[in-house]
Amino acid sequence: MRRIAPLALLGSLCVLSWMLMQLVHELGHVAGAALAGGAVERVVWHPLSISRTDLSENPAPLLIAWAGPLVGVGLPLAVWDVAARTNSSVAALLRFFAGFCLIANGAYLGIGSFLRIGDCETLLAHGAPIGTLWLFGAAAVPLGLLLWHRLGPDLGWGPQARQIPASRVIVVAGVAVLVIALGFLFGGESPN
Repeated sequence: MRRIAPLALLGSLCVLSWMLMQLVHELGHVAGAALAGGAVERVVWHPLSISRTDLSENPAPLLIAWAGPLVGVGLPLAVWDVAARTNSSVAALLRFFAGFCLIANGAYLGIGSFLRIGDCETLLAHGAPIGTLWLFGAAAVPLGLLLWHRLGPDLGWGPQARQIPASRVIVVAGVAVLVIALGFLFGGESPN
């Protein structure tokens, strides 16, 4: 179990982080729509598709589009900060998640600006300078990597690796399975 635990933890953590990153990102769009007086038609958060928020009314496209990545990185950072300040036993897991969200959202805007996909298309179509998307990506991705730097021992990797309790692996894997099940049950449409 000593060699399998870090791999199982990292695999479960990546799956969980992917699903929760999308959920927090879409929460940002929903919050932005609520602030702007927009109307959310549906949020798609299915495990077999890329998440999205469909709006029937979008009075502030820039605000609502930026709210996704901004909340998508800000909320995980804030939660990790609280956990780190209180010496929570899950601080390392939340640090991994915050780094994951920074890298994913930063790469999405930075690289997506060239492909004009999703939020990038909305931002560019409504006047956001392409440089702001690049700047977001150039700041978020390295910050995410910085959060991951030297995190290995806390996740059971490297020469100073800490032993990962089997219970932690089981809980993270169980939560990942639960989140995926919730996505299948309540996440909206699956891809065709």
